[in-house]
Amino acid sequence: MTTFAPLFVPERLRNAVDDRAWLASMLDVERALASASTRAGVVPADAAAAIGAACVPERYDVDRLSEEGRAAGNPAEPLVRALREQVGGEAARWVHVGATSQDVLDTAAMLVARNALVLVVEGLDGAADRCAALADEHRNTECAARTLLQQAVPTTLGLRAAGWLVGALDAREALGSVVLPAQLGGAAGTLAALGGEGIEVLEAFAAELGLAVPLLPWHTRRTPVARLAAALGETASACAKIGLDVVLLAQTEVGEVRERTGGRSSTMPQKRNPARAVLARACARGVHTQVAMLASGDHELERAAGAWQAEWSALSEALALAGGAAAAIRECLDELEVDPARMRANMSEGLLAERDALVERGVLAAADAPYLGSAAVFVDRALERWRRAR
Repeated sequence: MTTFAPLFVPERLRNAVDDRAWLASMLDVERALASASTRAGVVPADAAAAIGAACVPERYDVDRLSEEGRAAGNPAEPLVRALREQVGGEAARWVHVGATSQDVLDTAAMLVARNALVLVVEGLDGAADRCAALADEHRNTECAARTLLQQAVPTTLGLRAAGWLVGALDAREALGSVVLPAQLGGAAGTLAALGGEGIEVLEAFAAELGLAVPLLPWHTRRTPVARLAAALGETASACAKIGLDVVLLAQTEVGEVRERTGGRSSTMPQKRNPARAVLARACARGVHTQVAMLASGDHELERAAGAWQAEWSALSEALALAGGAAAAIRECLDELEVDPARMRANMSEGLLAERDALVERGVLAAADAPYLGSAAVFVDRALERWRRAR
């Protein structure tokens, strides 16, 4: 995260993906590996206890580990050395037994993702709740539907908000379906160093961390990362859609909605910029940039030379910015003011041309005005899905 991070990402989410969060997760991996290996009879119990006692983040200098990791190309190697120093004695030789650096970092990535996703979902759920409230409150609030940014036929703000709601629910469903597996394959994905106990250690390792047991190591089969990235991208898109609609509807010439405490201009005090909608869109763009990095699955043979290493920062950024987009759009909707009178005034004389044509052809009765079709039914359908998902 850059110096601009506080603008875009809430503090709790920044903390969930920062260097200290990664360090804590890597230490959790080493603790869980020792404990699982003890359960499988590979590591002595007293050694596992000593390793667990040394897995305290405050004992390690995260900046130094990153600097020292440059020589090995990853921060796990210097962390393992530092952990062995902390453990000391005979127990030190049992640190990291059977694992490789990628096991530590990939599994830590899943732990970081799990912790951050709780906050992303929290923001997304809040946004969905506000969309539902708007859809219900404004189910009969007429406004102009716009296609290619031109007025088309009448619709309702409630139906527009119902569309926002379904997008948020789709994203929430995608996030909920993401599987976060442990990674343990050893030097080349065979777990040879664990002898015949490899599978037992793997299963106990995943259970210790509360992660899924993979069918086989996924060192260079990046499906878990790609699917997580896709869900984050969908979340970003759902938030960006709402943000863009708000920006368009809040234009001075349109004025149908506004953020109650819109962003101030440094030179034009009369302006009320839709600042939170803008931030949500900016975050979403950042997510999509990182998703492109994470979705690249062409990793070489049994260990990628560059593609894997490029994932670490990209994953942190994608998680943080997806959460930032959700938080910003939630704030935007919390503060959204709706102007029904302006919506009616903006509807042009020609807006009902399609309705009049249908009346002339006998498809509609003249009494069916206003011409809103199944708008209310669609709102109800969206709200029913939202209620089931709560």
